[in-house]
Amino acid sequence: MSTLIAINNYYYDRGGSEAIFFAHNRMFEELGWNVVPFSMQHSGNHATPWSKYFIDDLEMHGDYSLTQKLVRLPKVIYSFEARRRLGELLGRVRPDIAHAHNIYHHISPSILGLLKGRGIPTVLTLHDLKIACPAYNMLAPDGICERCKGGKVYNVVRNRCIGGSAAMSLVVMMEAVVHKLLGSYRRHVDCFVVPSRFYIDKFSEWGMPASLFRHVPNFVDVPRYEPRYEPGDAFLYFGRVIRQKGVATLIRAVAGARKKLLIAGTGPELEEMRALAAGLNADVTFLGHLGGQQLRHVIGSCRAVVLPSEWYENAPVSLLEAYALGKPVIGARIGGIPELIRENETGVCFESGNVSSLQRALEDFDSRPGAQIQAMGRAGRRWVAEEFTVAMYRQRIMAVYRDLGVHVTTASPLPLSASS
Repeated sequence: MSTLIAINNYYYDRGGSEAIFFAHNRMFEELGWNVVPFSMQHSGNHATPWSKYFIDDLEMHGDYSLTQKLVRLPKVIYSFEARRRLGELLGRVRPDIAHAHNIYHHISPSILGLLKGRGIPTVLTLHDLKIACPAYNMLAPDGICERCKGGKVYNVVRNRCIGGSAAMSLVVMMEAVVHKLLGSYRRHVDCFVVPSRFYIDKFSEWGMPASLFRHVPNFVDVPRYEPRYEPGDAFLYFGRVIRQKGVATLIRAVAGARKKLLIAGTGPELEEMRALAAGLNADVTFLGHLGGQQLRHVIGSCRAVVLPSEWYENAPVSLLEAYALGKPVIGARIGGIPELIRENETGVCFESGNVSSLQRALEDFDSRPGAQIQAMGRAGRRWVAEEFTVAMYRQRIMAVYRDLGVHVTTASPLPLSASS
């Protein structure tokens, strides 16, 4: 019986990386594996008998006093609690492999050396650029930023990259320095799984050996998506309303093109974007947060989904969801987005951050015959059904595990109990 230790800061449905984390766990449970989670305590967590080993809740932006925050700061850099709790868990189970996702600032990379010392093969899926950029996203207040390249991590403090705070930026700089000295990533992780080829190239540019990385694309459960190929008359953006997503550029482009736009999502810049749309007299409808069938209905009724990102996007699942629902994508030519768009077959790309370039793409799409838009939607659906399915992801991940010497089983025995 194979056992997987599944590690992630959060054990509730918080965002896209958690969706991948839980889906990954489910697919291995369906193969008969014992999947043992290690995470952080939270009132919204899914129920699991293994939660008694989880670390205490740690949120630096929570409602804590200054003293409480100061006590928590060392854990952000290196969590001895996480090492101890994981050590206790490893006293109960002997995993064949550990697979971590987002562990920074909460669980922390402190656990990686423990896993290595116990001889447990360890995989880390990279949902962002954290192992290179202390601030996660290679994005400074003035735009795309690679100033920390070559070990110049003091730039994260100079540019106050974390929420405009010199103090918090200093903490993440210290975190980067400590784990660089310890070799937490380079020495203790056996394989980095990366959803986009762009990220592999970027990490290599920053000095990480390409041999440590494996390209494993994200996925969607395609049969659960009912495509609607008939194009609507409005374009759609769905996701967080934050600066790096390029929503302001999209609103300006829509205003210039005089086209309809739907925005499904919330975020810290929502009211600013409402004001921008009103000031430009743009035809924008803000739908608020949508999920499940409501969101799928809106996607299915649009003409095309727009991804106007202005940061090094990894491999957005939203793009795959658009394809699964039979919709073409207009995507910014940045990060991993272009490798997920077949130009003029499943969508088109435009110059990131360029209002005129996006405006031309919107006008072009609006002028295309409905039959052509439908053909692009069908091409996207075919592509996602061939390359980005649960089965393809499982096959690729199992190949990674085998390459690390893990004997992959697919039996269906009774699961190990946390209290046995």
